[in-house]
Amino acid sequence: MSEPSGYPPPSSYRHSLDADRLRSLRTLTHVLYALYAVYWLTGGISVLVAIIINYLKRDEAAGTPYEAHFTWQIRTFWLGLAGHLIGVALFIVVIGIPILWAVAIWTLYRIIKGWLYLYDSKPLLNPRGWF
Repeated sequence: MSEPSGYPPPSSYRHSLDADRLRSLRTLTHVLYALYAVYWLTGGISVLVAIIINYLKRDEAAGTPYEAHFTWQIRTFWLGLAGHLIGVALFIVVIGIPILWAVAIWTLYRIIKGWLYLYDSKPLLNPRGWF
């Protein structure tokens, strides 16, 4: 006979559930980095999908090693958006062109750094930082 659903599973099942949850979050975090990486090819649509998923799954990542990656990705989105808006606003006076290039390189750097740290299972020590 199975236990009522209100009871926590036995500890051996809980360990398996935790491992599955972490594996699932790791896979999701890889997918999110991929969505951020192809934003140039999709006209920005993939980054909108990624940021929505970041916010929807943020609570699930809380308290896990992937929480820092979610913070890193969310900050990359908002700071990148701010940089793009400034670059577009200054495009007419030509200074916007190098600003847009700098923002694109900075965004690419953050995607690569975060993804490599995830791949190597290294913690992001300062996910709220600029670099």
